[in-house]
Parts: sequence; C-alpha cells; structure tokens
Amino acid sequence: MVRRSMQESRLTDDQIDPEMIHDIFTQAIQDLKVLQERQERKCMRLEQAVQEEEKQYGAKLSEIMDQHSHCVNVFSTLDERMSRCGGRALEVGEKLGAARAPRARSAAARDLLSHLANFLSPGPVLTDLFNDPNKLNEAADVIQKLYTIAQELPPDKFEVAKKKIEAKYDEIERNLIEEFVKAQNQGNLAKMKTIANIMTNFKGYSQCVDAFIETSQMNTLLGKDIFASVLPLCKKNNTIITSVFPNPEQVMSKFVLNIFHLKLQKYIQTKLADKNDIEKYLRNLYDMYTSTQKVCDELVAAGMVSADGNISTGDLRREALVNGAMAAANDGYAALEIRRLKAVLSNALNVYYNEKHHVKKQIQGGGFQELRRDLQAVIGTRANINIAQIENYGGETFLSEQLVQKMLADANMSFLRCKTLCTSNELSGTAIALLDVLIQQLLIEHVDYALDLGLQSIPIAENKSPPQIYFFEIVNQTNKIVKMFEEHFQESVLPCLSSTTKQSECVQKKTLVLEQLENKVDAGLERAIAAVVGWVRLHLHTEQKKTDFKPEGDIDTLASPACLAVVSYLNSVMDKVYANLEGENLQAVSLELAVRLHRVIYEHLQNFQFNSAGAMIAICDVKEYRSAACGRSGSAPHAHALFDALHALCNLLLVKPENLHQVCEGETLAELDQSILHNFIQLRSDYKSHKLSSFLKGLS
Repeated sequence: MVRRSMQESRLTDDQIDPEMIHDIFTQAIQDLKVLQERQERKCMRLEQAVQEEEKQYGAKLSEIMDQHSHCVNVFSTLDERMSRCGGRALEVGEKLGAARAPRARSAAARDLLSHLANFLSPGPVLTDLFNDPNKLNEAADVIQKLYTIAQELPPDKFEVAKKKIEAKYDEIERNLIEEFVKAQNQGNLAKMKTIANIMTNFKGYSQCVDAFIETSQMNTLLGKDIFASVLPLCKKNNTIITSVFPNPEQVMSKFVLNIFHLKLQKYIQTKLADKNDIEKYLRNLYDMYTSTQKVCDELVAAGMVSADGNISTGDLRREALVNGAMAAANDGYAALEIRRLKAVLSNALNVYYNEKHHVKKQIQGGGFQELRRDLQAVIGTRANINIAQIENYGGETFLSEQLVQKMLADANMSFLRCKTLCTSNELSGTAIALLDVLIQQLLIEHVDYALDLGLQSIPIAENKSPPQIYFFEIVNQTNKIVKMFEEHFQESVLPCLSSTTKQSECVQKKTLVLEQLENKVDAGLERAIAAVVGWVRLHLHTEQKKTDFKPEGDIDTLASPACLAVVSYLNSVMDKVYANLEGENLQAVSLELAVRLHRVIYEHLQNFQFNSAGAMIAICDVKEYRSAACGRSGSAPHAHALFDALHALCNLLLVKPENLHQVCEGETLAELDQSILHNFIQLRSDYKSHKLSSFLKGLS
C-alpha cells in the first residue's frame, strides 16, 4: 500500500509530492498502532489464561505430594510389620526344623530298624524294597547303612542276620554293577553317573571301575598295529570317565594301566614268543619297545600320563608303563645282540670269501717268517723254482667297500638297539662288547687279513720279471674302509658311551687297532718300494750294455733300451701310486721311491765308461728317469734337486776338458763333494788320453 501510494505521489517522472508522502506515512503509522494495540490485548488474554492454569496445576501438584507423603508413611509402616513377621517366621521355621530333624532321624532309624527286623526274623527277606528292581537305588542306600550297622553287632547273637545282610549287600552290589554295564552299553551317562556315585560307598566300587574298563576295552586293540589305536581309545573314554566318575584321574590311570599291563603286554609276548630266529626276534623287540615308547609319549602330550609320575595323585610314570608292557621281555637282550652281530658279520665274511672262491689261511707274522720268505724267494729266483710260493691272487685285494657298508649297517642297527633297549647300567658294557665284535670281524678278520695277504703277495726285489704291485690298491681300499669305520664310530658308538668312564677306553682300543693296521700299511709300502727299486737295479744290471754308453759311429741320440723298459715300468707304478694314495702317504712314498731310484741310477752309471755319444744317451736316460720319478704335479722339491744334480753330473761326461772347471763351479755342482765330481769325471773314455787326472789335481 505504501509502495502504491508512493507511486501515486509522483507528479511526473522526476517530481514527488511531499505532502502526499507525509499523509501516507502518517496513515501507515496509525494503522500500525491499531495493530499493536490489538496484539497487546491478545497477549494479555493469553497471559491471564496461563496464570489460571498454573494455579490449577500447582494446587493439583500439592495434592499429589500430600498423597505421596502419606503413601511413604504407609509403606514404612508395612515394611516394619513385614520385617517383624519375617523374623517371627524364621524363628518359627528354625523351631520347626529343630523339631523335624529328630523326627526325620527317628523315622529313618525306625525304617532301618524295621528293615533290620526283617533280616533278624527267620526265613528269607521278602520286603518289596529289596525285591523291586525299580527301587534298586533306594535299596542300595538302605543295605549300605544296614551293612555298616551290622559290622558293629556282636557276632555270636546276630551271626545269621549279619550273613543275610552281607548276602543282600553283595547281591545289590552285583545288581548295581550289572545296571551300570547295561547303562554303559546303552550310552546312558546320567544313569552311569548316578550308579557310580552310589557305588562309591560300597566296597565293590573298584569292581564297578573294572567292569567299566573291561567293557570299554572289549573288542578293541585287535588290529595288526594296535599301538595306533591306543590314543584314540583313551581320548574317547577319558571324556566318559570325566562325566561319570567322581574320581576321574584315578579311574583314567587304571584304564591306561590296564591297556599296558594286559592288552599290550599280551600282544608283545605273542610277537616275541619265537626266539629261534634271533634276527627277527631282535627286530620285533626293538619295534615293540619303540612303539610302546611312542604311545607313552602321545599320552604324555595328551596329559593322560606324566613323564615322571606322582604317587600321591595316582599319575602314571612313563617308564613304568613301558616296563610293564614289555614285562621284562628285554632281559637277556645284550647277550642275544652280541651273539647276533658276531654271527651276522662272520656270515657276511664267509659269503664274501666263498664268492671269491677263497679259503682263509692262517697267516703267521714276525721277523723270522719274513726272513724265511725272503730267503725262499731268493733261492727260488736263482734256481728258477717257486719255493716261496708267492701268490698275487690275480690282483684281488680281498677288500670290499660294499661288504663293509653292509657290515657297518648291521653294526649300526645293533648299536641303535643297544642304546634304546639297554638299561643305564648295561649300556656301556654292551656297547664295548659290540665294538669288540665289530673290530674283530671288520678290522681284524677282513682288513688286517687283506693286508697280510697283500704283504705276502708283494714280489721280492730279486725277481727278473717286472713285479706286479697290487698293494697300492689295498692301501687305497683300506683308507676308505678306515674312514667309514671312523664315521661309524663317531655316529653310532660314541653316543652309547657319552658321559661314561668307558669312552676313553673304547677310543684307546680303536686307536691301537688302527695303529696296527697303519704299521702293516707302512711295512707293505716299504716292501713295495723295495721290490720296484730292486727290479730296476737288477734289470739295469742285466740289460744295460756297455756299448749303450760307448757306441761306435754315428747313432741317434735316444734313451737306451734298458732305460726305456725301466721308465715304462716306473710310469705304470707311479700311476698306481698317484691313483691309490693320497695325503702324507702319497708324499712319503713318491719321495722315498724317487730317492731310492736316484741312488740306484747314480750307482748304476758309475759302472760304465762314456764317450761323447754315450754321454748324450746317459743324459737322455736321466731325463727319462726324472720324468718318471718326479715328473708329476705335487712331487717333492728334494726329488727334483737330486735328479737335477745327477743331470749336471752327466754333463761332466760331455763337456770339453777345458770347460770342466767352469761346469764344476756351477750352481748345481758347487755344493757337491769333490770326490763325487772326481768319480764322474773318471768315467769319461778320454780320461787317460786327455790326461784329465792333472786337471782333477788342479780342481782339488
């Protein structure tokens, strides 16, 4: 309206009528005042209405508060009255209870006396309570009390009644056990628990437990491997025992004990009944013992058996269960194991030698026998008769790694069983006895015997034909077998002797035997070297011609035929040495052989005279000898030095006389004794013609 009036007040687009605007505003203000008065009157009416309602609610609230106070007072009064009534009711109840207990006891005593009177009267007891199967639990309670009373009665006057009570007691006890078994077969755990609680007051409670165990284990543990069924059976029945019996720990212990002392013991005795086959018996004994231990470990892990046991709580001890199941089956085990190992190893050796078509010989050792053998061999060689009967068996070593592996496997099983089955008092003694058998059969009867045969098969040094040396192969196999034995000793023997005083004794015994073998190996290597060097000496002595080093005319500068034959043989020998020996043995043998060959060749060359062509041949021979004796990798520097010196000495046979002094003062020959140089220079064919003796005087 104001906006419209403002528009009407415009005279033109740019002019406004102020009076009209003033009238418009004045009229608008009056209208607003009228509207304000109207709203104020309305607010006053609303305030009056609210005040009236507030007065009404205040009055009503005051009335309610008065009523609430009255109710609180009434409730307090009622509470006091109820407390007084409750106290009086409790007092009355106590008085009634005190008065009722004697009456109840009197009633119970009256009933017991009534039942006792029935037993005192002649003839059978015909009371319904004792003849109704449905009242068996109630009858059990009564007869148990009567049985207790009967024990206090004088025997003379109440003998008949006591016998009747005892008979009925036994009858009800049997009936309870029968009902318990029926409930067990039906799986009625609640009834089983009720009867078990009743039976705890009877002297035949253990019979109830036995009946439960017998029924639970009936037609169980019947398979081929009953050990695998023990833990599931125990777990299944442990749940039932915990739910039924008031003393589940003792019942479970008896349940487990029955399995080990009856079921497993009978099964083990059946398995071990046949002792004719010792191998099978010992294998079964070990299997039974370890299987029993495994079952015990499973029960220990399941918490049904204690590792140490506790007599006060009835916990079973693991070791006692194992011994109970075995029932002394491992008594006498040690003697059987020793006898078995000796028989098995001896039989393995016999089979091996039979396959080789070899009959073992009684070999006598000692210095006299060695001297006798050498004399017979020398005489036989000179007379071309085989008196000494030296036999090399076609290169057969009579050693077998496969045989040794089998023997050690058998021994390992024996030591394993020994550690498992022997008691702590028997263990060390049995282990030592088994070790004695193993040493005797493996190291003495097999390895030591093969070394003796190998020693006898080594040809003597005076043989004209190249000696065939097979002893190096024997040494190689002996080393391998000894290593296998050492590993077995560490892995199988020592664990049986740990923390005992016998351990050092066994180590010393093993060391003595191995030293004996080592001495024979050393003797054989010495004899083999002597045979090789002896043949080289003999062959060079018989086959080397004087014309080899003093040829006539022009010839090719090559090694002599005798040298080539020796070198060919030496190469074959050194091949065997390097193929079969290792470590210190290889170094010692190769060095000793090179030193002795050097000595033989040195002495051999001093038996000849040399012209220039012959000196060249001698130098070629020495090169061949050096190549054969120490031309392989790893050869000793000392051997190289010896042959280098010999090569330098041979140069003295070739150089011009005027250069001898210079050569003798060379690095290689300067350290040698002057007599050695003089002796070699005297081997020159021109020694006298060139008057080299005067030179030697100047050299000295």
